Amino acid sequence: MKRYSVFIVSLLISSMLLTACSQSKKQEVENTAKISSLSLVVSQIGEIPPKNNEMEKAIEAYTNTDLQIQWIPFSAYDEKVKVMIASGELPKLIKLSYTPTIIATLKAGQFWEIGPYLKDYQQLSAQNMLYYDNIAVGGKIYGVPLYRPLGRAVIHYRKDWFDILGLKLPKTLDDWYTVIKALTLGDPDKNGKNDTYGMILEKRYNQDVSSILTRFSVSQGGPNKWKVENGRFTPEFMTEPFHETMKLFKRLYQEKLMNQDFAVADATETSKLYELGRAGTQVVGGNAQSWQDKLVKAVPSAVVEVAPLEGPEGIRLPGEPGNVGFLAIPKDAVKTEAEMRKILAFLDKLLEPAMQTVLSKGIENRHWIDKGEYTEVLDRELDLKEVKTYRDTFPYIDSNPALKPIRQPDLYRKNQQIIKENELYIVPNPALTLESETYAERGKELEVLITDAQTKFIMGKIDEAGWKSEIEKWREAGGDKMIREYEEAYTKKDKDK
Repeated sequence: MKRYSVFIVSLLISSMLLTACSQSKKQEVENTAKISSLSLVVSQIGEIPPKNNEMEKAIEAYTNTDLQIQWIPFSAYDEKVKVMIASGELPKLIKLSYTPTIIATLKAGQFWEIGPYLKDYQQLSAQNMLYYDNIAVGGKIYGVPLYRPLGRAVIHYRKDWFDILGLKLPKTLDDWYTVIKALTLGDPDKNGKNDTYGMILEKRYNQDVSSILTRFSVSQGGPNKWKVENGRFTPEFMTEPFHETMKLFKRLYQEKLMNQDFAVADATETSKLYELGRAGTQVVGGNAQSWQDKLVKAVPSAVVEVAPLEGPEGIRLPGEPGNVGFLAIPKDAVKTEAEMRKILAFLDKLLEPAMQTVLSKGIENRHWIDKGEYTEVLDRELDLKEVKTYRDTFPYIDSNPALKPIRQPDLYRKNQQIIKENELYIVPNPALTLESETYAERGKELEVLITDAQTKFIMGKIDEAGWKSEIEKWREAGGDKMIREYEEAYTKKDKDK
């Protein structure tokens, strides 16, 4: 009887275990099939796309993810993100920029360090490690880069206006003054009104990698952010080419040859002026074909051209970090390693050829058609409106060899070719990956101090003596300490080679 009882108990236990295993397996299958919800915050470039549009549905279907995207205007993005980090109200995935505030936040451990996990993801681990190194903090990687070419700066200009006025592409700062003055006062649109500009600036004109002052200064022989000579560091704004560049824009402002509201103008507003045919040149990182496509709606006869950024000594432009930010995973919103891995799997899927095709071209037969050896864009306006937003938002490799080539207009291909060749002429930022405690703690404050001073100088609110005084303030506020830290880090890095 006793042996029988033991048998019955064993049978019951086995049955319970089998049921539990079955339920566990069933739950696992259900979890695998269940669509994951992913909240993410990214910067808004162009119009906010409608929810459940074809692009978003294609990404959600392929990645088995329900995307909850919060779009924040580019001009307000950094400030908004700072508030979100301070309040702890973060999504599961967020676009960050490599700024002093963010570096300090990363060091504080608020985001997952993903470097050790990259090897487990086929696509993420296949990318050039230089892209990751350029966003590393203390040798640790906290995000997936939004990849971009290393040398994007080119000149976009109205060829029809240049031809009418008999202008040549500028190389020296004097050339730029001549061209901008002619395009502003020479009535290039022949409407009898004084309503054009040679160049229009927006309020972020001197910030980050897109700084127009840096691009002009480098073309004239200046350094990219920092000059390093015999191990000694000097910030770009203390060099002669940068100072001469500021004096050019001061002259343009004083003579009303550039927009007088540049210190407060939003990029969206200035872009519209270019699209309406109100300005003749810009030194930017985009593709001239985009400007051409938008411009012809207002001015059907307009002709846009592209050229490399050239100075007195030839093509010369600042090298960029190879990204426009990176996507990071906050620990406050993603508590477990398992969930963090699911988000990395989502990002890995975005880099697979099927998703790269969607991000590159959009939806087949809506945005593009297959023409055999190449594909063709069906509607360039629809591509800009519906596809580009996601192309700029998610990881995307512009020169992915796994994708069938797109047949593009000559202007588009010329712009791409110049950007590719630019890598031969880029001037690197020697401090890009160097550690500085002062930069991490007070870099943004120091940057604001000196960029505000640049704007005051251009607007004539301070003179030469005032500018030198602002430099001294910057040095005393931590600039000198930051210089020393970069020099020490540079020397250490040199010894470690």
